[in-house]
Amino acid sequence: MAKCVICGKETSFGKQLSITRSHISKRTTRTVKPNLRRVKAIIDGEVKRVSVCSKCLRSGKVKRAV
Repeated sequence: MAKCVICGKETSFGKQLSITRSHISKRTTRTVKPNLRRVKAIIDGEVKRVSVCSKCLRSGKVKRAV
């Protein structure tokens, strides 16, 4: 599975509940995927292409290579 190399965020699984008349009638599985971007970043002084989530990009945890 794809994973953010900075924070380790990856696909998570859970239940999706269908609520009818205040009773839970059906439960189906759902997946929540992180918003990953493939970017060229400077890691340990080298330019590498890595998968990073958009939250890490916005917060400045990753130095992008130009």
